[in-house]
Amino acid sequence: MAQHTSPAPRICPACDGFASVAVTLGGRDARGHLRTITAHCPACHGIGTAPARRDREGARA
Repeated sequence: MAQHTSPAPRICPACDGFASVAVTLGGRDARGHLRTITAHCPACHGIGTAPARRDREGARA
């Protein structure tokens, strides 16, 4: 009996799936917490996946 295979994940090629990162700004605030900002991938907008690829109509492989 044939096994069903799931489609390959659509990982963003720009960030390889690591869509959001925390970047330290250096130093700590008055309470001792490390100051960070969050940066998102500009290609996938922080999602980590690429949009589904649409095949051209009429094209054959």
